[in-house]
Amino acid sequence: MHPDSSPVISTTRLGKNFGHTAALAGLDLSVLPGEVHGFLGPNGAGKSTTLRILLGLIRPTSGTARVFGIDPWAEPVRAHRDVAYVPGDVTLWPNLTGGEVIDLLTGLRGGADEDLRRRLIDEFDFDPRKKARTYSKGNRQKAALIAAFSRPARLYLLDEPSSGLDPVMDAVFRHQVRRVAADGATVLLSSHILAEVEQLCDRVTIIRSGAAVESGTLAELRHLTRTRFRITSSAKPQVLSTWRGIHNLRVDGTSIEFDADAADLGDVLDALATAGVTGITAAPPSLEELFMRHYGVQNTGRADHRSLDSQNSQAL
Repeated sequence: MHPDSSPVISTTRLGKNFGHTAALAGLDLSVLPGEVHGFLGPNGAGKSTTLRILLGLIRPTSGTARVFGIDPWAEPVRAHRDVAYVPGDVTLWPNLTGGEVIDLLTGLRGGADEDLRRRLIDEFDFDPRKKARTYSKGNRQKAALIAAFSRPARLYLLDEPSSGLDPVMDAVFRHQVRRVAADGATVLLSSHILAEVEQLCDRVTIIRSGAAVESGTLAELRHLTRTRFRITSSAKPQVLSTWRGIHNLRVDGTSIEFDADAADLGDVLDALATAGVTGITAAPPSLEELFMRHYGVQNTGRADHRSLDSQNSQAL
């Protein structure tokens, strides 16, 4: 257990209105020391607004927000002395080189660890000699990530940080998150990329319309949803559809897929034992399925990227 169990980040009934639009509507969020906490929701759910409040960039309309127990609006310098931040859409000074940008950003926090800076530049395959105006979105993102990870911080606020990275660079990013977490840092990772959150996070808060709808470890959240089965069997799908606890029955080539409620797993397994099953796989629900459940959307797609862009609205 972490020696100091007081939350690194804490919001209570946090609200923020932009005119008549409520970006946050009573958000309760608690991020504990040393954890990687996933902040999950589609664009427009209020994730970026929350991070801007935590950064002291905007003032909440109601409720409270604390970083290391400090009000980030009232005392921004003290609250952010040991915080690294990476936005999802990085804008750089066009006439500075990438290396100069990294030095400027790390200088605001006391300067980079030079060995770590060189290693990160190599791992992210980044050319620091080019002018920032020539960089693609992915390279601008790399510059911000290298600056964030080049000097140790107690808290990393990451808002869609892997936006624009290819799969190889995304793997490098994930490695760096695991590294700083192993060193004892706390990470708040805001994302709508579900695979990223699943692989990195100890706990997850799901946000919908500016309020948290669920928070806990993946294991704690998964018990609320159904288990997915895929079987090959001589039984007719019509017979399986009459079993108690079976949902979303579908035929996929020679296999039958269905979901089963946790409370009915025993009955389902007993029935499968007499159904002439020749092959079976069962898996806990993915974070995507959990998320879709809260948003009332049927997950019928088979896309591997497992993103929620189809639900995106304008970010607040």
